[in-house]
Amino acid sequence: MPDKHLSRRFDTELAQVSTKLLEMGGLAESQIVCVLEALKSFDLSLLEHVGDAERRLNLMEIAIDDEVVNVIARWQPAASDLRLLMTASKCAANLERVGDEARKIAKRTRRVAMDAGAWNLNITEIKTSGDMASHMLRGALNAFARMDATAAAQIVRDDEVIDTEFRAFVVKLVQSMKEDPRTVQLGLDYLFIAKSIERIGDHATNIAESVVYAVRGTDIRHEHRKQRRHENSGN
Repeated sequence: MPDKHLSRRFDTELAQVSTKLLEMGGLAESQIVCVLEALKSFDLSLLEHVGDAERRLNLMEIAIDDEVVNVIARWQPAASDLRLLMTASKCAANLERVGDEARKIAKRTRRVAMDAGAWNLNITEIKTSGDMASHMLRGALNAFARMDATAAAQIVRDDEVIDTEFRAFVVKLVQSMKEDPRTVQLGLDYLFIAKSIERIGDHATNIAESVVYAVRGTDIRHEHRKQRRHENSGN
């Protein structure tokens, strides 16, 4: 009986860590939805709470890390349980950085909205990659909630799509700035936004990689990057 009681307490604490992580993920996801919608519509009212949300994410990361440390210290978990706790800590760090990127996008969007030429610049690739990054983050969090390594591995593969959209946008943006130097400042703002979106995709990928590690005990962080470099080199 005592062993079962202790086991239930341990399972409860593990579940609490996962719940807090998913709450943090929901906040980060809502941030991304707001900044992407503001970027499309220039409705700056959508950005009012981005800064507050980013500060909340910082506090949530600290709280999750503290809880992870406490659970490890109290229970000294082994194998899959320890991997889950390590994954929660890594995911929290990536979600905090997602918040940082959302804040950067919000800052640049405010500047872009003040530029009369903003409506004239085609930013299809930014919108596409933004929707992809948001979808990937949601998918990574769902994979964590279900501990679904197969879904997580697919998200890792999808990261290349965002990178492709980013490269295509950079090429088009450079050409636009060459043709009309007056668009340089606007172009740079959009370039920083596109880079932040690419990084959000990277953080979603990191979360997905952590889920694969938690479930399978396999570290794939460098495996797919090595494969990508091999494919890009044509060797």
